[in-house]
Amino acid sequence: MFKGKEYIYEVYKEKSFSKAAQNLYISQPALSAAIKKIEKRIGCCIFDRSSNPVQLTEGGTEYVKSIEKIMDIENRFENYLSNLNQLKTGRLSIGASNVFASFILPAIITEFTIKYPSIKVNLVEANSAHLEDQLFSGTLDFVIDNYPLNEAIYEKHLFCRECLILTVPKKFASNSLAQEYQLSIDDIRNGMHLNPATKPVPLSLFAHDPCIFLRDGNDTRMRADRIFQEYGLTPKIILELDQLATAYNVACYGMGITIISDTLAQKAGYGSDMLYYKINSPYTFRNVFFYNKQNKYITRTMEEFIKIAQKTDSKQ
Repeated sequence: MFKGKEYIYEVYKEKSFSKAAQNLYISQPALSAAIKKIEKRIGCCIFDRSSNPVQLTEGGTEYVKSIEKIMDIENRFENYLSNLNQLKTGRLSIGASNVFASFILPAIITEFTIKYPSIKVNLVEANSAHLEDQLFSGTLDFVIDNYPLNEAIYEKHLFCRECLILTVPKKFASNSLAQEYQLSIDDIRNGMHLNPATKPVPLSLFAHDPCIFLRDGNDTRMRADRIFQEYGLTPKIILELDQLATAYNVACYGMGITIISDTLAQKAGYGSDMLYYKINSPYTFRNVFFYNKQNKYITRTMEEFIKIAQKTDSKQ
């Protein structure tokens, strides 16, 4: 219906076929033929050619009003795309578990919003299963997780590598048998547990201590179970929780021992009443990725967020 509207609008503005043809860099006969073709297609005359200067007919007036509405929509959309490409508008939705939402993402999101204040960032905190459901449905742009997602469905961007460590309340008598292996919270924050010269603790020294573990289905729980199995031990689990930060906090009150990530230990503001131990197991190391759905269009906003996230030192 509105194909060739630029020809109509130029004649309307100039009130002259010859001037409009010059502005459009076409011949006047070609312009006249194009407009007659449009008039035939819509079934009414747009211009009264008997008047001088050229005037719109009644139908032409309504046609031009419609053109102006379309042009306004096009202009607004072009401005939106320009702002979107320049990151002057847009949205970003990120999902994370409690640990990443509380201790990792705030610094990244702050840096991102300082650089791109017009982008609205939404942070969703939930467990891994719920986050994957939202990522798959398209509700979330990214999920940060240490739980491996299906690479046939999700693209991954490496954020950091983290290590699991054992943490034990200082008041536990078992610590007296492990003095040569003990690390402080400052040692963990300085990366002493990653030093090859640091000796791993024999887990059997804590075989009789009560354990605080995450529930089944969590990556940390799976790894903790396998670590204990490697040592031929059955953990004395007295409490199962959903969040690693909660398990760590409860352990800090002296309820039991637990296995946590060094990411949490380095970021959390507590831990002075705990002792830490390096564990010798291939299950202690895992990668943390930002995931996005494979077939989801990667916006410039998403690209810039990943660049900022990967430049951020998660261990600081």
